Amino acid sequence: MIKMTYPPTLRQPSEGQTVAVVGDVYRFMATGDETDGRYAMFEAVVRPGGGPPPHIHSREEESFYVLEGEITFQIGDDRIVAKAGTFANMPVGSLHSFTNATDKLARMIVFVAPAGLEKMFLDVGQPVVFGHQAPPPSKAEIDRLLAVAPSYGIEIRLPQQ
Repeated sequence: MIKMTYPPTLRQPSEGQTVAVVGDVYRFMATGDETDGRYAMFEAVVRPGGGPPPHIHSREEESFYVLEGEITFQIGDDRIVAKAGTFANMPVGSLHSFTNATDKLARMIVFVAPAGLEKMFLDVGQPVVFGHQAPPPSKAEIDRLLAVAPSYGIEIRLPQQ
């Protein structure tokens, strides 16, 4: 008989800690605290024009599954328009970003392994009620994310000013 190392997790559609991070909303379905650090999984609601700048993860793989809408992924110098049903995986060390270049909300599932990145979102995010949109990003929020990201192994590459 196989022994469980952590208890099962069940989230209903409106459950899970939800935070706004620089204009987008993230609902956590499984965190490292619930998976013994193996992985974390969350839903991202990306506003029109939303998404992070190009960045590199030094610790975790990051995978995306587009549920609805359209997301444009930048992987290195390549741009790929991803519609609902598209899966994308970013290995550790890959330069990538995503944006919602449409005028409608987009939703996707984000999976990171090992866990840990979700702690950055919880550290810099503002709690919001599931189903509500995020407030527009403020300069203070962006500055905080830029200051905190390196401690989570994230290198953010901002465009040259």
